[in-house]
Amino acid sequence: MKGNFMRFETIECEVERGVAHIVLSQPARANAVNPAFARDLRAVMLEIEFDPAVRAVAVTAEGGIFCAGGDMKEFHRAGEKLPQMVASMLVDFHAAMYKMNRIPKPFVAGVNGAAGGAGLSMVGAFDLVVCGESAKFTMGYTRAGVTPDGTSSYFLARHIGLRRMLDLTLTNRTLTADEAEAWGLVNRIVADDEVAQHTLDLARSLASGPSWALGRAKRIIYSGLDMPLEQAGELEGVTITQSMGRHDGRESIAAFVEKRRPQFTGS
Repeated sequence: MKGNFMRFETIECEVERGVAHIVLSQPARANAVNPAFARDLRAVMLEIEFDPAVRAVAVTAEGGIFCAGGDMKEFHRAGEKLPQMVASMLVDFHAAMYKMNRIPKPFVAGVNGAAGGAGLSMVGAFDLVVCGESAKFTMGYTRAGVTPDGTSSYFLARHIGLRRMLDLTLTNRTLTADEAEAWGLVNRIVADDEVAQHTLDLARSLASGPSWALGRAKRIIYSGLDMPLEQAGELEGVTITQSMGRHDGRESIAAFVEKRRPQFTGS
């Protein structure tokens, strides 16, 4: 589906070849998180969730910074109303993170420059992460005298482990791209000028695959983190038997036997 272009105040989204390409489009503000950004992110997640043309999602950013974290200038202008503003903003921002996890479609981030604070929290909620070779990652919350948000205590801690999460949060150390890969925060490092294209190519590859199986595989992997062994095994059993009764499961088996490439339809 080409030409489905959505423009919001702080982001843009175009659906093409099965991929919803979201672009954080406020480089002058370092794509910082504020109430408008949170509303836009939640709104685009709702569009993606109910658009059957979308089979994978790629998120990249304009400018030299992926997302610098909270919008400190806007926070400062809020004055005494800051706690209320942040509480309202997090209703939308956290809802977007929940949707990113629960929508049964792969989400791929392409991180250029830096991801800090809420930007790093957001990176933790993606299924796959590509970054440039000069990318930097830092929490920064306690440096500013505040505590983490953006679901980092759930997703980021699970990706990198408890001690490393504490290290990032309490010391505010900055990770290089190589360190982020070694810690399990990112999946692939590419040249800085190839981040957006590599992210799109990866999302397109996923979009051309067996999308029902990919979405359900995502779901059972995340669910398995908090399930007893037997319950996780039962969910796996139910899901794989369902997949083998669908077109893509049968097509994959037939293609293997017939020594040809499978033709997936997502059904």
